[in-house]
Amino acid sequence: MSLYRNSAWFLKGLTEFTKNGHLSASKRFVEKDLEVSVAGRSFMITGANSGVGKATAMAIAKRGGTIHMVCRNKDKAEEARADIVKETGNKEIYVHILDLSETKKVWEFAEGFKRKFKALNVLINNAGSIMSQRDVNAEGLEKSFAVNVLAVYILTKSLIPLLEKSTDPRVITVSSGGMLVQKLRIGNLQSERGRFDGTMVYAQHKRQQVVMTEQLAKTHANIHFSVMHPGWVNTPAVANAMPDFHRSMKDSLRTPDQGADTVVWLAISEAATTNPSGRFYQDRKVVPTHLPLAWTHSSPLEEQKLVALLEDLAKTFQPH
Repeated sequence: MSLYRNSAWFLKGLTEFTKNGHLSASKRFVEKDLEVSVAGRSFMITGANSGVGKATAMAIAKRGGTIHMVCRNKDKAEEARADIVKETGNKEIYVHILDLSETKKVWEFAEGFKRKFKALNVLINNAGSIMSQRDVNAEGLEKSFAVNVLAVYILTKSLIPLLEKSTDPRVITVSSGGMLVQKLRIGNLQSERGRFDGTMVYAQHKRQQVVMTEQLAKTHANIHFSVMHPGWVNTPAVANAMPDFHRSMKDSLRTPDQGADTVVWLAISEAATTNPSGRFYQDRKVVPTHLPLAWTHSSPLEEQKLVALLEDLAKTFQPH
């Protein structure tokens, strides 16, 4: 079944996830959806110094939004901030330095942010990590899980009270179509068992993000949650993590702007919130979270269990 799953996914990818897939889909985009001013609204974007994150920050800054860039590398973040200010003329761009693989620090950052800022309209969980081999952080957690899943959960959960106080609150998580080849797995969250395949571990984390989004949407009805696939995008992260894929596909990969288009649409357009909360998007459209006949569905009980496990794990690192 996994051979079928991978083949079906790759064929789908060649027609939908590429640059041409975006150009084809964009024929049905409504231009005025993005003709909005978001002056006075604030947006937190993780991994905002390059790739899809930076393209998202740039597009929102052009429309007057206040941007909180959450980045790991101070020099790269400041350089990206300077680019955004120079290109947009918007000076309301703030840099916050945080390594999302340090779980306690994620809590501390989110709690500190709530004390300092009165509003947050949109949280964009964009940062991600693909590891070539299993590595653990100082707290004993597998690093890519800490970044891709637990940090997203903690940041979102901690900031929910601030989002709920703000107008038209939204949470967008940048997932991946790679999750379509994965069935939710909750018994091996830290990838301790079996051979560590960084790309498949990443795809599993992206499946977990989809389930997490669906579950949070059920419990926080006044926030609009969404999760999306940016397509196959030509970013430094993809080139570093998947050099063979990047080399063979680079002429067909999307630009960061094309990858960011749906993130921006979900973050600022009125049209996005006419869809129910908790859905999965590709090219401004709600799409299925499973391939046909791929046997990747999980039970409601398993999906609730994932969130319960994340909640328990998150609490163990919560500062008191």
